[in-house]
Amino acid sequence: MSTEKKEQKTAATASHYDAKDITVLEGLDPVRKRPGMYIGSTDTRGLHHLITEVVDNSVDEALAGYCTEISVTIERDGSVSVLDNGRGIPTGIHPTEKISAVELVLTKLHAGGKFGKGGYTISGGLHGVGVSVVNALSEWLEVEVYQNGKTFHQSYNRGVPQAPLRETGKATKTGTKVTFYPDAEIFDTIEFNYETMKVRLRELAFLNKGLIIKCADLRPGREHKDTFCYKGGIKEFVESLNKGKDLIIPEIIHITKKNKNSEVDVAFQWNDGYSENIHAYANNINTEEGGVHLIGFRNALAKAINDYGKKVNLLKESDKLSIEDVLEGVVAIISVKLENPQFEGQTKTKLGNAFMRGEVEKVVQEKFGEFLEENPKAAKELILKCQTARNAREAARRAKDLVHRKGVLENTTLPGKLADCTERDPKFCEIFIVEGDSAGGTAKQGRDRRFQAILPLRGKILNVEKARLARVLESETIKNMITAFGCGIQEDFDINRLRYHKIITMSDADVDGSHIRILLLTFLYRFMRPLIEGGYVYAAQPPLYKVTKGSEELYAYSDAELEQIMGKGARGKANVQRYKGLGEMNAEQLWDTTMNPEHRTLVQITLEDAFAADEIFSTLMGEKAELRREYIERNAANFTQDLDI
Repeated sequence: MSTEKKEQKTAATASHYDAKDITVLEGLDPVRKRPGMYIGSTDTRGLHHLITEVVDNSVDEALAGYCTEISVTIERDGSVSVLDNGRGIPTGIHPTEKISAVELVLTKLHAGGKFGKGGYTISGGLHGVGVSVVNALSEWLEVEVYQNGKTFHQSYNRGVPQAPLRETGKATKTGTKVTFYPDAEIFDTIEFNYETMKVRLRELAFLNKGLIIKCADLRPGREHKDTFCYKGGIKEFVESLNKGKDLIIPEIIHITKKNKNSEVDVAFQWNDGYSENIHAYANNINTEEGGVHLIGFRNALAKAINDYGKKVNLLKESDKLSIEDVLEGVVAIISVKLENPQFEGQTKTKLGNAFMRGEVEKVVQEKFGEFLEENPKAAKELILKCQTARNAREAARRAKDLVHRKGVLENTTLPGKLADCTERDPKFCEIFIVEGDSAGGTAKQGRDRRFQAILPLRGKILNVEKARLARVLESETIKNMITAFGCGIQEDFDINRLRYHKIITMSDADVDGSHIRILLLTFLYRFMRPLIEGGYVYAAQPPLYKVTKGSEELYAYSDAELEQIMGKGARGKANVQRYKGLGEMNAEQLWDTTMNPEHRTLVQITLEDAFAADEIFSTLMGEKAELRREYIERNAANFTQDLDI
């Protein structure tokens, strides 16, 4: 057994994790009445959050030093099982509640080892909170505990135990297995997406060095299996995020420090790109809104580089690099672990424990400063990169000042191409970004001008993945979008100034149309990312086919729909037209099929996973053709249904 694990076990008071360590706060009734309060939503994101809640309990066992392997499986019937080799939820009778600790953990909110002194000191998910919420929101749930050479089992129906916990046989292992089937009365869909699940599990494996996480999909026709284990931890995380990028410094700088009640684990590296890519975690929770640990890290990098640059005369005393200059091209993972994390912000994903800022800043500045001293050649390259970034930032500021004066970043003069709507409340307004003047003209004729605005795009859209801000702001197409949306970009972004709460891309259903949509999404992702995160961006779904049967006209949005329509009558009596572009429809048809809120289909563009999105945009829109080809070959099977043939 390693020293590290011994230390963790001492902190978790070793084997003294039993029924009396479970603290009770409240029952499950509120969960079924207001599920959104506990899992965020009842859409697909909330559904997949159920898996996270159960897995977090197993990760807590790993953090405490008792679990080395977690297996997550989508079973043949669509249920999900989570198995770990930890100590197992305590099976004894609780001294005051007079029921088994297993039942207590599964039927009472906040009944978990985190809340007492005997279970965990550092915890990600609130042990017991998560699994009880999952129980409440499942049609059925089964738990098996392997402990003291015995197997225990209990079944639940919508959170209600069907019988007390009972011993069912012998066990040669220890751990807990939870299997649940989500309740269709609660969720919009109960079908799990393997890729969504896999992304989060891979992230957890990176964050917990050496932890083995297995995931599988056993549903017929969808079989998949993956195993994640990263001996290098977050260092390998940075390596994966920087894959295929040209590096300024070949080494990944990895800094760790353990204190009595906290841990700091940071890894970072610079590439020659123009954007920063920093992901910060607290107790394995993705702190998407940042927080004190992120502030400490950013400050530390700037201080270390400025101090070293002045010391070796690469920077003058007045030649200070800003945090923005230093962060250009950095890829970093910040992972802190601490007792009683305080989460703030709109989505409770901003770390607020003030002391962690100093913990991170002190160790990163000290250790990174040592790295610069020991690697003068790399340090010089990095400072040159930062100086180039500063010069570009100054050029971008001048470009911004120019466009500010011209009203591009203000809500003053709207672009001439924009056909605006009459409604002024953004909640009821939508804007269609339409490919080409021709289709734009048809859309203007077909729209409901009360709440629908049309902005035609002319010419090729700039690929912002390969351009600095100054060049981006020279693009007329992009300036028109910035002006029309009204919310600004990057640090000037203000969601309260957004003029439309639905931004809808509408392009041809062919390869060119898909390329235009990707270019648009790349711009939004890099410069107006909160629009995607907030659910304001949509893709219109024009029909692929028009089927004429006598005087009747029907529209099919997929090959499956076409088959269904054709199956209703003799094929010979129907005329099928394959739409290649929006321009082939007249204004009335475009309204009926694609723009009318009562009949249209919109696909909301979401950002389930920032890492996957960043990798895809970098790969598909970046400089390296071989990575693009590799990605397309690897994923070809997933997209054959979208081929324009």
